[in-house]
Amino acid sequence: MLEKVHPSTVGMCEDRLERVTQWLEEQVSGERLAGASVMIGRQGKISYLQTAGYADKEIAKPFTQDSVVRIFSMSKPITSVAAMMLYEQGCFQLDDPVAKYIPEFAHTPVWRGGDAGLHETVPQTSPMLVKHLMSHTSGLTYGFMHSNVVDGEYRSEDIEFINFQDGLAEIVTRLAKIPLISQPGAQWNYSVSTDVLGRLVEIWSGMRLAEFFQQRIFSPLQMHDTDFQVKVENQNRFAALYGPASGVDMSNVGKANLDLEKVETRGLTLQEGSSKSRYFNAPKSDSGGGGLAGSIGDYGRFCQMLLNGGELDGARLLSPTTVRFMRTNQLPNDCDMAAMGQPVWSETSYDGIGFGLGFAVVLDPPKASIITSKGEHHWGGAASTFFWIDPVEDLFVVFFTQLIPSSTYPIRRELRARIYQALVE
Repeated sequence: MLEKVHPSTVGMCEDRLERVTQWLEEQVSGERLAGASVMIGRQGKISYLQTAGYADKEIAKPFTQDSVVRIFSMSKPITSVAAMMLYEQGCFQLDDPVAKYIPEFAHTPVWRGGDAGLHETVPQTSPMLVKHLMSHTSGLTYGFMHSNVVDGEYRSEDIEFINFQDGLAEIVTRLAKIPLISQPGAQWNYSVSTDVLGRLVEIWSGMRLAEFFQQRIFSPLQMHDTDFQVKVENQNRFAALYGPASGVDMSNVGKANLDLEKVETRGLTLQEGSSKSRYFNAPKSDSGGGGLAGSIGDYGRFCQMLLNGGELDGARLLSPTTVRFMRTNQLPNDCDMAAMGQPVWSETSYDGIGFGLGFAVVLDPPKASIITSKGEHHWGGAASTFFWIDPVEDLFVVFFTQLIPSSTYPIRRELRARIYQALVE
């Protein structure tokens, strides 16, 4: 864990931070969340770390500072860092075609869109590039979107990367046979792109993804709780997963016109308990897009490494130049995500938000309607976990909870407002 200091030593107001604590307690008492934790890092120190509620309500297990949770898509920035470490070693170029390393993608067709059937396709006008995977402009999608015939085929073909039967290579081979949702580079679509990137990390490194993470990222950063499998000694710290009593789940997230009255129904339903979970077993496929579990202290160290320009406690993963490039908007003409296609669902809003290599980047705070700094970068996970890094304020924030889907309540915006109002220097 990073050193914890009094908030005043890093320009934060202790009294104003009580609003964060009150908000946390309200999430639990109002039955929005079973439990949660918030970590604030500033100027290289932890200025706030608080928990509330339960990791498992059914057995009154408290949510603690070392609770282990499913971070789902907060795995993506870690996979992107792994890829850029290999980029620095000269293993690939960002504009390399993905088919150079995974030949099956050379002839993947592109769906015509609209009301067209799955087999109404056209050829790729330009190839899918490695950088398209990192910026979610590859033409891939997610099966849980329930938006068109392409994601329907993902469900039919069981394109699920947290997998106990097939390895990454087998799943990616099946995926490459399914048409793309758009031409590579043409649209921003939240997708399994980072899972394909995880397969490329295996190809470039000659190591299984889990092995690369452990040897090259987790061990150097002392992220001892983070892995694709929850270790036996950590299973008593594992949190249960909940959904809202309204019944909204991941099958709803890509659909328009949700019944907002139902969404605001308070209460929780248990999705998976804390004493028996698939995370206790080793998967055959390591999902770089969503397969990791870990503790808030671990993820705080990962954030501080990025905030430091790629180094923490003498362990350098990336150069400062590479980190700056990763948090630079990669979308064409420096446009935001709203200009790159019809917004459906992701772990961020679209207006005023661009995308770097592995996370969203704030381009225009007023357009995004959030108080933050230009250049702040962030991402979240399906169980409502979230982080952001603000280089201007020398700040990172990590929020952990276990409520799926993450779009159930606007808790991330609510937390942002309470964090920034506590900055006084």
